Amino acid sequence: MSEDQKFALLGRPRRIWAVAAIHGEADRLAALHDDIGTRFLPGDRLVYLGNMVGRGGGVRATVDELLAFRRHLLSIRSVIPTDIVYLRGGQEEMWQKLLQLQFAPNPVAVLQWMLGQGIDATLAAYGGDPQQGLAAARDGAVSLTRWTNQLRAAQRAAPGHDNLFTALRRAAYTSDPDGHPTALLFVNAGLDVSKPLALQGDSFWWGGASFPRIAEPYGEVVRVVRGYDPTHAGTGPVVGPHTVSLDGGTGFGGRLACGCFAPDGTILELVEV
Repeated sequence: MSEDQKFALLGRPRRIWAVAAIHGEADRLAALHDDIGTRFLPGDRLVYLGNMVGRGGGVRATVDELLAFRRHLLSIRSVIPTDIVYLRGGQEEMWQKLLQLQFAPNPVAVLQWMLGQGIDATLAAYGGDPQQGLAAARDGAVSLTRWTNQLRAAQRAAPGHDNLFTALRRAAYTSDPDGHPTALLFVNAGLDVSKPLALQGDSFWWGGASFPRIAEPYGEVVRVVRGYDPTHAGTGPVVGPHTVSLDGGTGFGGRLACGCFAPDGTILELVEV
C-alpha cells in the first residue's frame, strides 16, 4: 500500500465527527447516525476510528449500517466520498490476517488467540465456525485455504462489504495544502511518539498502552484522538491536554461515543448513545 493510501488527509474541514469503536453494536450505531445525520453539513468530515467489527452480535448489520449511512451522506449536495473515512483497528487487522491464516507459521495458535480477542463475532457474521477453522488449521494448508476462501467469498457476496474492508486507512489527520499534518490526528488505539507516521506500523492498533503518556504535541499535531482503549480503564471519553480517548466501552457493556472537533483541535461536542 502506497503512502497516499495509508493515510486519509482531511484538509481543513468545517468540523470533524469521530466515531469510537463500535464492536458490532449495530443498534447503537444506528442511533448515533440518527443523531449526527441531521447535523452533518457540507464541509464536515466523518471518521470511524476502527474496531467497527468484532465482539458484538451485529457485525453484519453494523457494516450494512455503515454503508447505508454513507449513501445517505453522499446524497447531501457537496458531500463527496473522501469526506467519509474508515480506519483500520485491531479487529479489522485480525480479520484481514484470518483471511490469510494459511500463511501463518502456527495457524492453530494464531486462531486461538484471535478468538480470545473477539474475532468470533466477525467470523460468525460471514458463516464461519471456530471449531471448523481450528480443525482445518490442524489438517494443513490445503484445508485451511479452502476454509478461508469460503469466508472471503461470503464477504464478497455481501454487497459493499469487500469494498469497505479494502478502503480502510491507518490514520487520518487535518492537513495543510501540501498534505502535511496540522492540528488533529485520528488513530485507532495508539501512537508511538518516538516515530514518524510512516514508521508507526501496527502501533496504531496495538500500541495503546503508552497513549495516556502523550504529554506534548506530536510535531504539528496538538491533539491525538483515538477510538479504542485496550485497557478499558474508563467508562466514557477521557480528555487530556493533547489527547482524547473516545472509547465509551461499546462491546464491553458501555456506550458508543462520538466526538465533534474543530480543525484546530477544539472539542465542540461529545455524544454518547
